[in-house]
Amino acid sequence: MKVALIQSNLTWENPKANRNLFEEKINTIAENVDLIVLPEMFTTGFTMNPELVFDTMEGETVSWMQSLAKAKNSAITGSLIMKETNNFYNRLVFVFPSGEIKFYDKRHLFTLAGENQVYTSGKQKLIVEYLGWKICPLVCYDLRFPVFARNVEHYDLLLYVANWPKPRVNAWDILLKARSVENMCYTIGVNRTGFDDNNYEYNGHSQVVDFLGNDVLKPQETDGIFIVTLNKEKLQETRNKLDFLNDKDSFELKT
Repeated sequence: MKVALIQSNLTWENPKANRNLFEEKINTIAENVDLIVLPEMFTTGFTMNPELVFDTMEGETVSWMQSLAKAKNSAITGSLIMKETNNFYNRLVFVFPSGEIKFYDKRHLFTLAGENQVYTSGKQKLIVEYLGWKICPLVCYDLRFPVFARNVEHYDLLLYVANWPKPRVNAWDILLKARSVENMCYTIGVNRTGFDDNNYEYNGHSQVVDFLGNDVLKPQETDGIFIVTLNKEKLQETRNKLDFLNDKDSFELKT
């Protein structure tokens, strides 16, 4: 599977400007890719003002993602602010080339920034089946909580979209590798760059790690589109040889 990671600065609380930015970047991808990954809250930045910039599943951004996915014949994913009934969610949306949609609501809300006070936590883990791959998409702070990410579904790819700030980027690097090794899967992390309106700095470090903790794409600090090819045959061959997942603990996760 060929995956394009898009690392970029974001315009604060301006969905139209960010859609235009990412559409321009996506349209520069000359080769055929199977999946395009955008950062967390890619239309707004990591804002605690959802009432100003929220979208809906029937709204402009999801329609925009569907149009681009069909035009590029590629799945597209990233998270954005969604309103449903009277609740706001930090929702990762996965759009298939056909326009079909799956979504995951961020479970672990970032209390240090007060995310838990304005957003509602998700309860359900999502496994996306796409092109023969099983993909587990998660969001930013979820990275710190390995129990929820534990590979009990035999997924092949763990995917994190994030607004992870520069002062703690060492933890980002360490934990992405840890999740890969403990779950014997490929892991992709896509982060943003630049400064937000709270003056937090982000230095990217979008990267791809294989099932043994080796770099497929080393952490990147500049804006760009980074394309990698993941090899499921090598993944399965390594799992069959080492079979560490067969020895994992059994547990029940209470939501």
